[in-house]
Amino acid sequence: MDALNKLNVLSLVLSAVLVAMACVKSDRVRSWRENINPSAPDLPDSAFVAARVVFLGLAGVGVYLAVQGFGVSDDASWSDGELTSAVQQATDDLNGYTFQADDGGAPLGFPGYATLIEDKVLENRGGDAPGYGVTVDPAETNTPAKASFTITADGTDTAFCTHLTRTRSKKDDYTPPGITGGEGTLTYQGYRLTMSLEKGEC
Repeated sequence: MDALNKLNVLSLVLSAVLVAMACVKSDRVRSWRENINPSAPDLPDSAFVAARVVFLGLAGVGVYLAVQGFGVSDDASWSDGELTSAVQQATDDLNGYTFQADDGGAPLGFPGYATLIEDKVLENRGGDAPGYGVTVDPAETNTPAKASFTITADGTDTAFCTHLTRTRSKKDDYTPPGITGGEGTLTYQGYRLTMSLEKGEC
């Protein structure tokens, strides 16, 4: 449980204590005061009415702030369902995804596979899921042609492993108009991604 949720729970507990205090009978309070300090002046009924109004008012404020706090906490974190839906949709969107790469094999249009996957997960978030908090960790054995990534998000212990395979796709080659390389026309090689998904870390 994060710090905000702990604060919200504390606010509800304090509100419950205030309500309990407002429900204590005035005769019992008078009895307690008399036992502690017999010479203390008696409290009028209006004092108890005012105290109850104050306690209940503070309890109402506490409950309101806790409800608002839980809403903020929910908006700032991912749930299991939100991450599951976003990752599944991102995997479907990237299965068959085509792109071009330069002579060194670096993809054009995005910095790397991890960034591409993260962007797609965030793009497919739903409900109250925030536009941040997703982590995509590459496996140590990854290669440009075959890679795996563990996807997690703040607010949930759920994790997914997505497997990616890059295959050559000549029909997706791209030749910029009017640009030539050292040996003639420059052509960027096209590639296609195949994606699969399983629950749990890679």
